[in-house]
Amino acid sequence: MVTGLVEPTRGAVLFHGERIGRELSAFKRSLGYVPEQPDLYGFLTGWEYLDLVATLRGLDRRRFREKASAMLHGFTLYPSRDVPIGSYSKGMRQRIVLIAAMMHDPELLVLDEPFSGLDVTSALVLRSVIARLAAAGTAIFFSSPVLEQVDQLSTHLVVLKRGAVVGHGSMEEMHAGFAGLGLEAGFMQLTEQVDADRIAQDIVSAVRAPAH
Repeated sequence: MVTGLVEPTRGAVLFHGERIGRELSAFKRSLGYVPEQPDLYGFLTGWEYLDLVATLRGLDRRRFREKASAMLHGFTLYPSRDVPIGSYSKGMRQRIVLIAAMMHDPELLVLDEPFSGLDVTSALVLRSVIARLAAAGTAIFFSSPVLEQVDQLSTHLVVLKRGAVVGHGSMEEMHAGFAGLGLEAGFMQLTEQVDADRIAQDIVSAVRAPAH
């Protein structure tokens, strides 16, 4: 709904105080989106894919070449820029999608599990990129099941359970509301209502059960 791909069943998504549907094309020019499972053209090289995205975004040719080269170097993909995406690993595909989403310097970045498939170095670089962009004024909407990443990167948190909001607020407010439980334990309390330690012990008991 935030990206304009799905109509809300109720309510509205506002951007600069206006419903995004009124000027959807203009809104999408201000948006960078990394989906959970990106569909890429495997027959294109990494460079050709970024060139296609830049053309659709209306990026100046010189600016595209400068930006793409710098970002490919930063994400250690420059040597593979002329290799077809179909032969890329999952992590390489993820880095190409991230570059494509950020290349036009969007006002809003929507990142759905952006660390999926990334190696340790790329993940560290991306964390720093997100923090620096946010500090410079980019609005970043970030979704992840990895609560450590959420805790490190987010200023505000919304917790969903079966599509309904069960908790929201600043990270300080959320931590205070969890009464010292920690983010993971507090999240489980809000969403699952299960005893993770007991379940883990049951699984370990099954694993270690002697043969009859």
